Amino acid sequence: MELFSSLTPVFIAIICVLVGVILKKSNGGKEQRETKSKPLPRPWVDEDLKDGTDHHLEEEEVDEDWQGLDENVAHVPFFAERYSKAEMIERSQTFYELLNKRRSVRFLSDEPVPREVIDNVIRTAGTSPSGAHTEPWTFVVVQDPHLKHKIREIVEEEEEINYKKRMGDRWVNDLKRLRTNWIKEYLDTAPYLILIFKQVYGRLPNGKKKTHYYNEISVSIACGILLAALQNAGLYTVTSTPLNCGPQLRVLLQRPANEKLLLLLPVGYPKKDATVPALTRKPLEDIMVVM
Repeated sequence: MELFSSLTPVFIAIICVLVGVILKKSNGGKEQRETKSKPLPRPWVDEDLKDGTDHHLEEEEVDEDWQGLDENVAHVPFFAERYSKAEMIERSQTFYELLNKRRSVRFLSDEPVPREVIDNVIRTAGTSPSGAHTEPWTFVVVQDPHLKHKIREIVEEEEEINYKKRMGDRWVNDLKRLRTNWIKEYLDTAPYLILIFKQVYGRLPNGKKKTHYYNEISVSIACGILLAALQNAGLYTVTSTPLNCGPQLRVLLQRPANEKLLLLLPVGYPKKDATVPALTRKPLEDIMVVM
């Protein structure tokens, strides 16, 4: 009896240790399962323009180990042209004055534009930086009159619903001063329509999905460069984000499900009687903070 009494604390300690080990393994397995089931954070994925037509593709496995990028990219010397202080100031002022003339023009002429110019401005947009150099953009250039008119029909049908139902009174009232509505004549008259699609993911040679980091930010930067290139070439446009038209336009233009429409640009010369709102831009002190 005395021996049993003396051994009881030892047994209790052993039992406690065993219970602790079992619980630890159980919790560890649970945490491991939760880790496996919990998706990895991917802050570069933009969901706001997702058109909802590729849900089945979202279940496909992403190859997290290999993204098709060459790990041994050669690095070469970089030689930059340097300007004097005076020339830098002059160049920056001249470029500002050029871009300050940029206006959103809704009255575009049907006068032909050299195709080579369009090629060059899109090449220029393609110089944009992108997340991990994935270049997640597709620029669809439409010049066929029948296809342009079909795009106009799709856009105007949805835009009328937007103005009358979806956008709300405040948004519609804010647009009144710009004298814009759901009628988009420029989609017929502009010699070119450029539709910019973001590629939310790519494809590897093995068929698996390739992550396109920060695809919307990357494509948005490319769009900004494209606008500057158009202005530099003497062409005008109006930035159009056709609400609720993305899926239909993607299907019409036979683009794959991994591409989402980001922007639609009608491109051409202004009509001789074109007008624009007499708007002003914020002064420098309202848009820049020097710390």
